Amino acid sequence: MNNVTKRTSSIARGINTAFWFNKLKAFFTLDLLIILASLGLFGYNSYLTIPESEIIKSFSITGESYKNAVLNYFTDSSQYIFPMGDLIFFLRIILTVTVTYQLLNLLFSFTHTARIRRKLRPLNELALKAEAISEVPLDTTKFEELEEAILKVPADKNGARIATGDEDLASIEAALNNLLYRMQEARMQQARFVDDASHELRTPIAVIQGYANMLDRWGKDDPSVLDESIKAIKHESENMKDLIDQLLFLARGDNGRQKLSLERTNLTEVMREVWEESIMIDPDHKYLFEDSEDCFISGDTAMIKQSIRIFVQNAAKYSDKGNTIKLSVKNTGNNVVYSVQDEGIGIAGDELSHIFERFYRSDKARNSSTGGSGLGLSIAKWIIDAHKGTVEVLSRQEIGTRITVSFEQCA
Repeated sequence: MNNVTKRTSSIARGINTAFWFNKLKAFFTLDLLIILASLGLFGYNSYLTIPESEIIKSFSITGESYKNAVLNYFTDSSQYIFPMGDLIFFLRIILTVTVTYQLLNLLFSFTHTARIRRKLRPLNELALKAEAISEVPLDTTKFEELEEAILKVPADKNGARIATGDEDLASIEAALNNLLYRMQEARMQQARFVDDASHELRTPIAVIQGYANMLDRWGKDDPSVLDESIKAIKHESENMKDLIDQLLFLARGDNGRQKLSLERTNLTEVMREVWEESIMIDPDHKYLFEDSEDCFISGDTAMIKQSIRIFVQNAAKYSDKGNTIKLSVKNTGNNVVYSVQDEGIGIAGDELSHIFERFYRSDKARNSSTGGSGLGLSIAKWIIDAHKGTVEVLSRQEIGTRITVSFEQCA
């Protein structure tokens, strides 16, 4: 049976090859267009600086390497030289950002195709069994009808279903339609995830492009512009790095490659460490801590601490200066429970069910100046789920929010 399930049909291989070929072709086309457009704009802007009385006879690009490349315009009486070093620097920034996004997109696509492969495993077994049966002389009309019905289903259309009208195939149709529905849901979820990631990356990319243009125009002669641009580019690059790290964490989690190092963990000590570091780095809020004895769980200490930090940082973001943030941990007998409670802006009732969705931010959070990618709570929820824990959120607008997390006690 293992040998059978590892085999794939030629149609599946062809579809997979076409998918990756088209995606890579689109990426290479985009990179080429960026390069050509940049060269074209540079050449056109350089051309505009040449006196109108001069008539361009020819042009060339020379230089021992890309670092000292120059664009030459030749007229009847003169040669105009335009160094291309700044253009190359700008192109490297844009292409680095673009290729980073493309690699991230490929990672998401690989995760998506791997999920579809797992979903299609029963269908693959069914197809292979059908091939084995087809080797025996019998009436294959029904299989042909089913194959035609499957081929007519548009893969990218939501709600599409297989229907042959044959009662003998009804049970197979139901199974296939159920599988098709789950595939469509997975595709829509993945598409939303990639779209949201693209949207979140677009802002820092635009800021970097803006400051790169400012550097190109005035940064060489104005130290204040140079300093401001460097700081802004470094800041936005760090934001992009943090966002990509978060996306990779979730992608590894979805793909089953995010490993846990489970050990006997004292949750009271972990909470105390977060409490102490919060007091040190955030003097604008008052932090309280209620501890308890014998609060041991089986967990990955670093990840548990990361999830607590996310809740505490979230509480600080949406609480006014001087407000109290309370951390507590206790043993309830069978479970160990910790909570983070604030006096912040709260969350509307219709938004509570969405706060752990990726990239979701409430209207108040979006309108605030706290920033954030909307991935922190999703990461915390993944960590809690990976430890077979539960999380409960109680919130009232303008009163505050309390997040309670429960884990099974470790002996």
